[in-house]
Amino acid sequence: MAVTLIVSVLAVSAATARLFIWPDQGMPPQVSAIVMLNGTGNRLNTALDLAWKHRAPFVVISRGSPAFGHGSVCAPPIPNVKVMCFDPRPSTTGGEAEFAGRLAGKYHWQSVVLVTTTPQDSRARLRVERCFTGPVYVVTASLAWYAWPYEIAYEWVATIKALVFQRSC
Repeated sequence: MAVTLIVSVLAVSAATARLFIWPDQGMPPQVSAIVMLNGTGNRLNTALDLAWKHRAPFVVISRGSPAFGHGSVCAPPIPNVKVMCFDPRPSTTGGEAEFAGRLAGKYHWQSVVLVTTTPQDSRARLRVERCFTGPVYVVTASLAWYAWPYEIAYEWVATIKALVFQRSC
């Protein structure tokens, strides 16, 4: 019994570390689009920093949260970058992935980088890869230290839901 418990705790800890604390991250020098997912952390500044460095000709900003300020200008104009803002339907990571997949088809994107926070990295990549056939990279925004426990717990539940119950784009 004790050995099973220890092995289970170690397995969950290893999976948590790999999926939600130290997932694969990074991007090549250029991608087709920067897609900022809605949520906690300093995502907007991270996405705009990439756009101002001209890492992609498109920056797509999700305004899925009621706190974002629907109807307002979501980002300043950036020379030689098409800035697009959207309200996902449904207002979930899955809704954001579906919208990004439609834009990718419309604009013939070859690759995308997602801007999110570290805990959401693996699930966001999974969702977008179901709706987009090209390479999906992730760059993460900073997250306050006190938000980590909640975000990891949330991501466990949301990832299981994405893997078991919501398997399509």
